[in-house]
This record gives sequence, structure tokens and C-alpha cells, in this order.
Amino acid sequence: MSTIVLATGNQGKVKELASLLSKHQIEIVPQSNFNVPDVAETGTTFVENAIIKARHAAKITGLPAIADDSGLEVDALNGAPGVYSARYASDIVGDHVTDDDNMNKLLNALKDTPTEQRKARFHCVLVYMKHENDPTPIICHGIWQGSISNDKKGEQGFGYDPIFWQEDLQLSSAQLTRDVKNKLSHRGQALAQLIKKLAK
Repeated sequence: MSTIVLATGNQGKVKELASLLSKHQIEIVPQSNFNVPDVAETGTTFVENAIIKARHAAKITGLPAIADDSGLEVDALNGAPGVYSARYASDIVGDHVTDDDNMNKLLNALKDTPTEQRKARFHCVLVYMKHENDPTPIICHGIWQGSISNDKKGEQGFGYDPIFWQEDLQLSSAQLTRDVKNKLSHRGQALAQLIKKLAK
């Protein structure tokens, strides 16, 4: 079994990726196991931030690294929260932002927006680097279409899942089983691409 460090401290992401990769004889170890400090995400795109994080983790651990940068793009908000999805409400609550803080800010921003104008999508960019100076990192991009509901529904998942609505299923992504979510989600799509590329 090969070991790859995952450049995140987000336990939701660690669990999701570990469950998806375990069947491929790949062990995912969070960077926190190596006391890797967070790195400043100074990029203005998901790709830039994912490369920054993967390079940082590979440099400190000496292991291949996978980094994910993901976020929610809402049409009615000109693409916000975008790359700032994880810290969207920091202007209101400071540095210690919770998922609820972010969802509450987003719901408030859309409170006068009609249902048909609440289209949104999750993006996930996964970057795999063999080592810190890898000149050809593998970059995969998954997109999951949906819309923003008027209120929170469901207990599964993390982030914006309770307000990310799947019209065809009449469920939020926080109401989906893990298997269903892994098939549909932006992260599942990006990971399927990555597994194919790693297998080559």
C-alpha cells in the first residue's frame, strides 16, 4: 500500500478521500500527523491554492501529496463565495468561522433571491505532486451543479452541504448517503479523474 499525505486539516475531507482511495491500496495520511503547519492560501483560483498546499505538504513530509481546494460558486452573487468559501463569514465573526456562520451569511445574502435564480455549483480541484519540485502535477477538476435552498436540511457531510439542493432528488447534499454523495459530488468526480491518471 502506498502512502500519500493529504494537505488538509479538515477531518471531513480526510474521511471522504480516505474512504474513496482505500480500495485502491492507497493510504491517505492527514498532514496533521506530520505536524505540517497550514500554509497561506494566497492564490486567487482553486488551482493556485491547491498547488500551494500540495507543494508545502510534500516539501515538509518528503511524501507525495494530494491537495484539494474547493468551494461554492453562486450565480446570483457573481461567483461568491468562491475561493473564500471556507472563510466567507470571517468579516462578520473573525478567524474562527464555523460552517453555520458561512451558511447563515449566504442564506442572508440570498434572502430576497427567487428560487429560479439560486443556481450554484461546487468546484473541487485536486492536485497530486510526486515531490515538492514536481514540474507536472496532476490537476483534476470536478463540478457539481445544484442550487441554494431557503433553509438547512440534513445532518450528513460538512461545509455548505445542508443548503446545497439537488432538484432531481429533492434532497440536500447533507441528506444523501455517503455512497450517493461520492458518486455525484465535485470531490468524487475529481477523485475519479485522479485515480484514472494515477493508474496510468
